[in-house]
Amino acid sequence: MGLYIETHIRADLDELWARTQDPARHQRWDLRFTEIAYLPRAEGAPQRFRYATRVLPFLTVSGTGVAAGEKERPDGTRTSALRFASPHPLSLIAEGSGYWRYVPDAHGVRFLTGYDYRPRWGPLGALADRLLFRPLMGWATAWSFDRLRLWLERGITPERALANWLAELAVRALVLAGCLTGLVGGSLPGLLGPLADATAYLCPLLLVIGVSLALFKAPLAGTPAARRCLRAPATRTRAPRLLKDLETPERHR
Repeated sequence: MGLYIETHIRADLDELWARTQDPARHQRWDLRFTEIAYLPRAEGAPQRFRYATRVLPFLTVSGTGVAAGEKERPDGTRTSALRFASPHPLSLIAEGSGYWRYVPDAHGVRFLTGYDYRPRWGPLGALADRLLFRPLMGWATAWSFDRLRLWLERGITPERALANWLAELAVRALVLAGCLTGLVGGSLPGLLGPLADATAYLCPLLLVIGVSLALFKAPLAGTPAARRCLRAPATRTRAPRLLKDLETPERHR
């Protein structure tokens, strides 16, 4: 089952196109990649690129891809498609293909992607992909789309958006840790002294409120969040015709 992510960005189509098609800008907002760079090409040949992801401080997984084509339709929508593959033995993704689609409207642009890939490592890799890796990839794509939206709509750079996310995550973790270790539910009666018995009912309530805030409170407006993106098409539509160019994903020997 392929992945689908969609967001709506109040921005100019050309500016959105530039920040998604230029490798230097793309790698700034897309959490899935540490580096993206075009490779030299002959005139008239498809554009190839190299991508890399730092999995650990000492481990980087890389691969290459090719832009299968770009198309601008009479209605103003645009689509770009690509194939990608990684020969790295530690890359769960062996090969795949996908597309980006840009649909302008009166208030901005609907920006969406659909992609799928073949995992390696046989049945074990398929199981790891279904249970862990594919959900993680979907989350990372959606989170990255919202970071791109903040950059275009609010001028919050990708680097600042990441710092905001880490700071909010740290605060939530501290609140949750405080609740679970009894800093709220256990220590409050001692602090209240003689009023402890009269206010004992507040402790479970405060515990519930604290845990709820830590886990379920909506992220701040300047913090990227995957939950703001759609994970399925609002209406069932056929994939862009350009994807017919992607019948055979790029293979490496």
